[in-house]
Amino acid sequence: QVHLVESGGGLVQAGGSLRLSCAASGRSFSDYTMGWFRQASGKEREFVGRISRYGGSIYYADSVKGRFTISRDNAKNTVYLQMDSLKPEDTAVYYCAADRENRGTNVVAAYDYWGQGTQVTVSS
Repeated sequence: QVHLVESGGGLVQAGGSLRLSCAASGRSFSDYTMGWFRQASGKEREFVGRISRYGGSIYYADSVKGRFTISRDNAKNTVYLQMDSLKPEDTAVYYCAADRENRGTNVVAAYDYWGQGTQVTVSS
């Protein structure tokens, strides 16, 4: 099992940047594909991006491609989400999640462990 804790959320103006972190504890961090998801108020949770166990494969949702960057540091048991050129529509609670089966999927239900989320608010 792995315990995930996100940090780095906050309020930022449109066009600004934020960097989210997700610290993991428990089993070996490199055993997991890590995903980032977000959920805006009144909407379903949606895929943002994912990174494979050693960072060799990274995928993004079309809505964030070219603006967001996912990375991981297995020595620090941490995955990051660098968000640039933020837009008001990026406002949401952001979650990191771990896939212990390394399915390589964007599906919410496929991820086994979740953090508590961190709020990102982008003002216009």
